[in-house]
Amino acid sequence: MKSFKEKLNINKIPRHIAIIMDGNGRWAAKHGNERIFGHEHGVDAVRSTVEGAGEIGVEYLTLYAFSTENWDRPQNEVDALMGLLVQAIENETGELMKNNVKLAAIGDLGKLPENVADTLNDCIKLLENNTGLTLVLALSYSSKWEIINAVKNIANDAINEKIHTKDIDDKLFESYLSTAHLPDPELLIRTSGEYRISNFLLWQIAYSELYFTNKLWPDFRKEDLFEAVYDFQNRERRFGKISEQLFS
Repeated sequence: MKSFKEKLNINKIPRHIAIIMDGNGRWAAKHGNERIFGHEHGVDAVRSTVEGAGEIGVEYLTLYAFSTENWDRPQNEVDALMGLLVQAIENETGELMKNNVKLAAIGDLGKLPENVADTLNDCIKLLENNTGLTLVLALSYSSKWEIINAVKNIANDAINEKIHTKDIDDKLFESYLSTAHLPDPELLIRTSGEYRISNFLLWQIAYSELYFTNKLWPDFRKEDLFEAVYDFQNRERRFGKISEQLFS
């Protein structure tokens, strides 16, 4: 029997895949450990998924790593997550360099602790000339924050006559989003069996295909990514049209 990777049409690989990495806490509870144990093992899933995305030619992979709402979690968990983020970046930089991966980040990055921001920026700088997969970390990110921030900046530019209100359309609005330099994701994956978007890329996923899996994030591997992409390739994407229009 062919693996899902062998079944893939290499000419129909989504340029951009976004993932809501959910289930670390439940995975830890299943193993009789604290939540941070699940977050630690989630790094293994990130490593495998990044490798898999690079293998099949995905250009952009965006991972929902920390939302603006996550700041409201117990302080000890937030501190542990920030420490784990620094550790993961430092430990994985060599592997990312070896695999020609470029790193980027989106979100309200000014809220990150100084040591986290410094480590992140150092890694982004080190990998900036790589030409393979771009790994985008959504940190201190939420779509409502992003949209409100864009509206504020558009309003300021209109007041200062840098733009005119008659010129505001989809394209101009998108240029004020933190993802302005990225194509919209064609495929959004959420792990852990939850069927929610959780305030993630709400504008950008208007026509994305949604894929939900019961796998908890620490158990997710590149084979699961290939299965999601195979499912994506077998869907009919109509973008508001009817089937007959697509093939006429």
